[in-house]
This record gives sequence, C-alpha cells and structure tokens, in this order.
Amino acid sequence: MTSNTLTPITSPLLTHPSLMHGFFTREGGVSTGLYASLNGGLGSDDEVAHITENRARMAAHLHISPAHLLSLYQFHSAECVIVTDPWPIAARPRADAMATRIPGLALAIGTADCGPLLFADTEARVIGAAHAGWKGALGGVIESTLEAMEQLGAQRARINAVLGPTISQTNYEVGAEFREAFIARDENSTRFFTPLTDQGKCRFDLPGFIVGRLEAAKIGSIENLALCTYADEQRFFSFRRATHRGEADYGRLIAALTLSA
Repeated sequence: MTSNTLTPITSPLLTHPSLMHGFFTREGGVSTGLYASLNGGLGSDDEVAHITENRARMAAHLHISPAHLLSLYQFHSAECVIVTDPWPIAARPRADAMATRIPGLALAIGTADCGPLLFADTEARVIGAAHAGWKGALGGVIESTLEAMEQLGAQRARINAVLGPTISQTNYEVGAEFREAFIARDENSTRFFTPLTDQGKCRFDLPGFIVGRLEAAKIGSIENLALCTYADEQRFFSFRRATHRGEADYGRLIAALTLSA
C-alpha cells in the first residue's frame, strides 16, 4: 500500500447534491504493516497517530471536520442510535447503526468482512449507516436503522441502500450449527447456504442474506457492490483472511456518508 491517494468506492444510488459518501478502501493512508495503509479502526492495535491521520484524510474527503466523522463502539447488535450532536471518540455509543438529519455529521461504520450499509432518503434529508455482520443482520440491525430513519421523517419507499465490500459466499465457510441457528429463526434462510461435503459444513451468503432483509423491508432501491473483502487484499482488510494466516490483528475499512448543509 504505497499510494497516497484515497480511492473510495461510490454508488449512483447515493450520488446526490445533498450527500457525500464513500466506501473507503485500504489505500491512501499512513499506517504500515498489517494495517497498511488507510486503517480507520479505533478498535485495532495500530498506532493512534496513524489512525487519527487516516480518519482526518477521510473527513477531508467528505468535506467535514475530523471531529464530525462519527464512529460507534460496535458489538454485533441490532442497536441503532439517532445522532443529534458529535461525540468524542472515548464516549462513542455502544451500537451498530446510526441515523441522522443533521448536516455536516458523517456516519462512519467500520468493517473487515461484515456488511457496511449506507442509507439515504434525499427528499426527507435523512441518512443512516449500519454494521451488518451475521449476528446483527439476523438480529434486526437493518430494521432498526430503517425504523430510526422513519422517526426522523424518512419513508421506506424513498430510502436507497447500498451494501459495500463484504465477504463473499465463496470465502465464508461455516459449520452446521451456524446454519441451524439461522434456520431456527427463519426457515427460508436455507437459500443462503451451499452445503460442502466436509462434516456438514456450508458456505454462507452474507451479502445475499443482507439484501434479502432489505428487500423484505420494501425500501426504494438497493445496490450490492458485490466486492469481496477476503478475495481482494489490495483494496480491503479482512478479519477472516487475517485469521487464516495467523496474523495478530487486522485493519478496518470505513464506510461513511454525510448530509451537506
């Protein structure tokens, strides 16, 4: 990772005069080693100065103050908070999703295989962001985000949602007990599992499951960027890839969006 240029991925669904957004890749930062180079993960063991500089670069790209790039203490829940004011990093809420109608506050989600979701109702000027790993998606984080946005005046039929880089089914092997937990909650979940021959193991389609939940929520438009964090080491961090290699830690990707004033 030698490039000094940020290379965020954007979506036409979120390209609007009232919005700035980006699914930031790992390129364009100052971190080194396992974290090279645009690591935005507050929970990583990277040098604090590097994380701070990386996040400042992302904030500059979004035309906001670094203090307004707001992250959560994520713990794979369905909790969503409504944002009215910025908070210091040390006091960030325990939640996995956010919604706001306040201009100039960027909702930032950190991931490294889980699904980063960005939402917008540009007519109501309401935005949302969610960290959708399997636990959060199964537990209702998508629905919680939509409900919070509706409290702020959004209408589901107008909400656009984009799923950023997420581990693909090809690279997401799980055990039989994992599959059973899903089927117990929703028997229709069988369609997101492809069986393997090894002791009941399967491959799980996390992006497909997330999109399925979005479709069931009957929102306006959905885009899955269909980019695999595990497969594309040049652009993306991956928890599972790091685990398979026995690496001590891993960087986090940031997906963020903000309303213009």
